Amino acid sequence: MEDERKDGAYGTPQKYDPTFKGPIYNRGCTDIICCVFLLLAIVGYVAVGIIAWTHGDPRKVIYPTDSRGEFCGQKGTKNANKPYLFYFNIVKCASPLVLLEFQCPTPQICVEKCPDRYLTYLNAHRSQDFEYYKQFCVPGFQNNKGVAEVLRDGDCPAVLTPSTLLARRCFPAIHAHKGVLMVGNETTYEDGHGARKNITELVEGAKKANGVLEARQLAMRIFEDYTVSWYWIVIGLVIAMVMSLLFIVLLRFLAGIMVWVMIVMVILVLGYGIFHCYMEYARLRGEAGSDVSLVDLGFQTDLRVYLHLRQTWMAFMIILSIIEVIIILLLIFLRKRILIAIALIKEASRAVGYVMCSMLYPLVTFFLLCLCIAYWASTAVFLSTSNEAIYKIFDDATDCPVAGKTCNPETFSSSNESRLCPGAHCQFAFYGGESGYHRALLGLQIFNAFMFFWLANFVLALGQVTLAGAFASYYWSLHKPDDLPAFPLFSAFSRALRYHTGSLAFGALILAIVQIIRVMLEYLDQRLKAADNKFAKFLMTCLKCCFWCLEKFIKFLNRNAYIMGSWLSSSSPTVLGLYKTQHRPSIITGFLYCGGPREE
Repeated sequence: MEDERKDGAYGTPQKYDPTFKGPIYNRGCTDIICCVFLLLAIVGYVAVGIIAWTHGDPRKVIYPTDSRGEFCGQKGTKNANKPYLFYFNIVKCASPLVLLEFQCPTPQICVEKCPDRYLTYLNAHRSQDFEYYKQFCVPGFQNNKGVAEVLRDGDCPAVLTPSTLLARRCFPAIHAHKGVLMVGNETTYEDGHGARKNITELVEGAKKANGVLEARQLAMRIFEDYTVSWYWIVIGLVIAMVMSLLFIVLLRFLAGIMVWVMIVMVILVLGYGIFHCYMEYARLRGEAGSDVSLVDLGFQTDLRVYLHLRQTWMAFMIILSIIEVIIILLLIFLRKRILIAIALIKEASRAVGYVMCSMLYPLVTFFLLCLCIAYWASTAVFLSTSNEAIYKIFDDATDCPVAGKTCNPETFSSSNESRLCPGAHCQFAFYGGESGYHRALLGLQIFNAFMFFWLANFVLALGQVTLAGAFASYYWSLHKPDDLPAFPLFSAFSRALRYHTGSLAFGALILAIVQIIRVMLEYLDQRLKAADNKFAKFLMTCLKCCFWCLEKFIKFLNRNAYIMGSWLSSSSPTVLGLYKTQHRPSIITGFLYCGGPREE
């Protein structure tokens, strides 16, 4: 009667059939729609990369360029003797878009040297300093306009500030004096329009532009270090792999000894720590100043000060004693669990010994992730350097028919537009472009980041499924190693790509959506930092925390789903042939299922 109830609950028992191959020959692809979406997205991603490589110029990331796209200090050009870049209004560099466009939305020119004094155009154009000031105006500037017209047309900067060189660019010479930020010897500056402003505005602009430059320099240093020491990196990887293999082999034969030795060593180290804290506590008895409490001392930047207090060593001793007691209690009550863990470690090391190629597969995942990162980074750089300086026609007269149209400042004076509107002028408007491609640059950057997250998560999921499938083949083998496939890792890899690409794409897609939302929240947080709105900051913090938790939850769910799916897909024919059901769990419930009726 008990057997009949089990049969009714779990299915009809079947006789052992040695020819039954489980789901190996009777399975279908899962989540085909997601697989198609992934392939279409990859095609679109390649198209975006080709378009970006056509319009972008990565030299702008390394070498400074003026507003007309000419490189500073390049031999054979008119800027050969002007190696440095000068920003007309560094305050505009505080925009977060600087990080996406690698450009500040202000006119930029190449100069021979950076400014070394405070000077405004209002004061300079009537004094002897005008010749000095002219070198920071646009090339070919003629002093035949009024002050208002010069500043309106963007021919000269409104103000010069003492600057210093950084990566061949002129930035305000910011320094701290007694905790107060200063540029030169001033805490305020005249903006060139008759108003005085705080130095912090210059600091914010310089920070944003400096952050971009530091990122560029860091990337260049990493690349240079890699090209110089790549063989040492390879040697280190080989040594690490050999040491890992040796450790796994030792675990197979000495797992119990090694685990208990490590546990005893932890207890002994903590015991010595308690003894050392007590000796220091006793040594400081009677020393001047050692009885001062931590509350009275307050926060100190030099942490070594706390080591001269008895209360510090007492606190250390109490904390270590609590940890020691907790570990000893855990050992007493979980001693059987430790024995089980030792048995699992032995079995895991034995499995790795039978599937030795699993030691090399992380290199495949690393290589694929490097490809994803390299493609994303290069596409982002080309997209960011696709912007151009846009000049437009401005005219005070309202009847100019060409006002607002783009123009070329070098040829504007002899163009038909200047003759049609004699009072018009060609003025710098913004960085970007007038084409549909340039208007869609921000969206393309978001798509580039989203595809990077999707593909990176797909690569990680593929690695998890492949390794889980390989070790599942070992687990289900009744006679090890005779029942193991010839190439268990390759079989699991091909099975994952052949049947479960759609499911892997689906799990990676959900994770990528959450991650791109987190990136957008970080961007909005940067934009809202200037606004002193406590409710907005609280709401943003809550959203960031919730999406962080959601990302961790989805990662946990996906990883267990991939492992369980590989466990089912690699099941032994002997085990799979025992019961027949029609249950088809999906990835969300924790399984990767095989399409169509099958033997489970």
